[in-house]
Amino acid sequence: MADNASVIRELYEALDRHDGETMARQYAPDARFKDPAFGALSGAEAGDMWRMLTGRAEDLKVELSEHSADGDTGTAHWIATYTFSTGRPVVNDIHARFRFRDGLIVDHEDSFSIWRWARQALGPPGMILGLPPMNLLVRKRARGDLAKFRGEG
Repeated sequence: MADNASVIRELYEALDRHDGETMARQYAPDARFKDPAFGALSGAEAGDMWRMLTGRAEDLKVELSEHSADGDTGTAHWIATYTFSTGRPVVNDIHARFRFRDGLIVDHEDSFSIWRWARQALGPPGMILGLPPMNLLVRKRARGDLAKFRGEG
């Protein structure tokens, strides 16, 4: 059984390599994922999200600033730097919480400022789209992209 701190490290090393398959293997079949952009995902959706994001990432760089695990829980602070599809540069500062079972991730929640992200990724319109309830449009777009990737849309 893998040590949970190494699961976290392997997850972000795979993200930095744009290796969505390796990332997906870090999750239990019944895993749950949540972040401000996609909302709540379950089961294979989390792995498919990472496959989609890494498949279209061109200049994504990931820095795992710190991480730890104690028993069946863990945390990470990571920074993603990339160019969004609008051509705008993004530096996203993310804090993650994990719960593990049998060396796999069963719960993963990423927290970041959706307003700051939207302002960087979308420019002036992002200043409005990052605010509630407009940020639901960002989520609708992210979920729509995932549904298309999964052949559901």
